[in-house]
Amino acid sequence: MAAHTNSQGPEGNYDPAGSTQMFRAFVDEAEAARPAAAAASHRQQASRTGVWLAVVVALAVVIGVVAWLALS
Repeated sequence: MAAHTNSQGPEGNYDPAGSTQMFRAFVDEAEAARPAAAAASHRQQASRTGVWLAVVVALAVVIGVVAWLALS
């Protein structure tokens, strides 16, 4: 009884459902997507840093304007 060549794993064991191949394709896809996810996370963190910096600068400007008005 001959097995289909596309349904055999690397060891030559017959996999009638092809689940091993599907799992490997899923893992390979997840590994390929990992660097993109890390880059997106880095961009999001950089964006948060920019927002916090803008808030601190705006607060410093408001405090400076209030102090200037109070001392003049």
